[in-house]
Amino acid sequence: MIVAGADGCRTGWVICRREANGALDIKVVKALADACEGLSILAVDMPIGLCDTPRPGRACEGEARALLPGKASSVFPTPCRPALACTTHAQANATSRTLGMGLNQQTFHLFPKMREVDELLRTNRKLRRVVYEAHPELAFARMNGGLPVLSKKRTPDGYKQRLKLLERHGFPCAVDRLPGAARDDILDAVAVCRTATLIASGAATRLGPAKARDRYGLPMNIWF
Repeated sequence: MIVAGADGCRTGWVICRREANGALDIKVVKALADACEGLSILAVDMPIGLCDTPRPGRACEGEARALLPGKASSVFPTPCRPALACTTHAQANATSRTLGMGLNQQTFHLFPKMREVDELLRTNRKLRRVVYEAHPELAFARMNGGLPVLSKKRTPDGYKQRLKLLERHGFPCAVDRLPGAARDDILDAVAVCRTATLIASGAATRLGPAKARDRYGLPMNIWF
């Protein structure tokens, strides 16, 4: 069984693909669709399934924050679908605020990647059985005995701590440089690749109700 993890980066997506023999292949692709061929599971660090209003929001996000004390801010609030259609932060913030809550600049920067995932799954129903939403900090917490890794991954100590966790769980990351990707993007892709392995084996944990769906039938769950 071949699985992979994906994390957005400056030039596209970092993909960590785990072959049937356990070997890891890490590379950057421009489009997420380019990484889906031949995969049983692809775990993606990007929201899947969007609410029509910003409140009360997706249940899975609240559950994720509760599992990450001291690291809850790593779970970004997902925009509502009407805001995602906006092309400027001012428009998106105003639209979201009208519906109940404003939208920060950091989330707006993720809009292109969110739209890409959303369009891919709305237009290709077969991929809905392949692509799952994951979260790196939940993945690392699971590897760390359920405790969030509080050190920042961009610091030397935080980076080393996460590398050790990945290696301990059978995902040694031998790559720390790729054109167009930061090294923490690589870490996150490997972490959610482990989540993909857990999903494939039936051992992953799902956040949010099993039947949670948005207006297009996309699931609103986070897996780790």
